[in-house]
Amino acid sequence: MSTITNTPNAPAPIGPYNQAVWAGNTLFVSGQIALHPQSGELVLTDIPTETHQVMANLKAILTAAGLDFSNVVKTGIFLKDMGDFAVVNEIYGSYFTSNFPARETVQVAALPKNVNVEISVVAYRP
Repeated sequence: MSTITNTPNAPAPIGPYNQAVWAGNTLFVSGQIALHPQSGELVLTDIPTETHQVMANLKAILTAAGLDFSNVVKTGIFLKDMGDFAVVNEIYGSYFTSNFPARETVQVAALPKNVNVEISVVAYRP
């Protein structure tokens, strides 16, 4: 049995998916891009600002589910340019305090709405 989690504090899905889905005690959070949840505008000023918006969107979904970044066990980072890795990695890492999750980071040919970074997470509620 699965349960859907959605919040107005993160961007509404732009396709046939939900922001997050519970499967038992595991929350699968859809990839987030730098869409501002209230304005619906892309935040593409620079890669640090874009990455912080992505992380803010993830945080809003985790919060709506009663979780935080300490519950995250797996992440996927998708970059349009691997040259942005160091900056994204530093910002991403600042949202975790210990027990970092498993992760992959890959460069892709393109991302939705031509953004530079998309991040998804899997979280667990003990």
